[in-house]
Amino acid sequence: MTTTRKTVLITGTSSGIGLATAVAAARAGYAVVATMREPDRAGALREAAAQAGAEVEVRRLDVTDADSVTACLDAVAGDHGRLDAVVNNAGISNFDPTLEMSTTAALRTNLEVNFFGVIAVSRAAMPLLRAARGSLITIGSVHGVVGQPFNEAYCAAKFAVEGFMESLAPVAAAHGVRVSLVVPGFVRGTNFGIFPDVNRTTVQAASGPYADTFADYVDWVRTKGWEGAGQQPQDVAAVVVDTLGAAAPPFRIPAGRWAADYLDQKLTDRDGRRVQTLARTWIGRPGLP
Repeated sequence: MTTTRKTVLITGTSSGIGLATAVAAARAGYAVVATMREPDRAGALREAAAQAGAEVEVRRLDVTDADSVTACLDAVAGDHGRLDAVVNNAGISNFDPTLEMSTTAALRTNLEVNFFGVIAVSRAAMPLLRAARGSLITIGSVHGVVGQPFNEAYCAAKFAVEGFMESLAPVAAAHGVRVSLVVPGFVRGTNFGIFPDVNRTTVQAASGPYADTFADYVDWVRTKGWEGAGQQPQDVAAVVVDTLGAAAPPFRIPAGRWAADYLDQKLTDRDGRRVQTLARTWIGRPGLP
């Protein structure tokens, strides 16, 4: 089934940004390979695609399973005869009462999915992308630039992705592959990072010496955190599709004005004081030295 249309593989498409990007890319004329760890969860994607009059091809891909990654990429190359772009979107979130109260296992799990999973898919795809002079796009996060209290594992993984892709980009460009990082802010309309059963009582019961600080952070998130930041998955998908079509896209692409302004706080903060001062207000401790 060799296709003359450009072929795009997207990971983590069962919901949220991945689902919206798969539908938007298909509507834009791409042959979309929408991958997910559990294809039996593709119902929402298929329904959204049908409503949009778009066609997507669903395949299994577990970013933490090397055999799954290889099998999927080999099958796409064999069936389509090309791979023009990859969108690394699959990921998990975390919400832990900081270093002492978390576990190494939780950190490793986060890194396996959010960092090593991205690298595994990118590595397997790179020969095909070089042949097509294609695009490697990764969904980053403002948390990959600005550290967020009680999200240490997730931030560590996203910081790692940012550094890896920034380092890879000029080398890939020298061989015809465009590498970009699309950076959303807080995305509404998705369950990613949402913990409806987390409240002051539950976090205080499980947070040891950090109970009050963690509870203050939860209160901030629930009452005024991310004010003005909300965007829909479709907003991010539109930025991804624009990036797919760009001849020379920038490396880091904020998905909206809020994300751009938020990143500016870090990228112009040479000694880190501005971000640290801001973060202290999130945990109810603005007067710390």
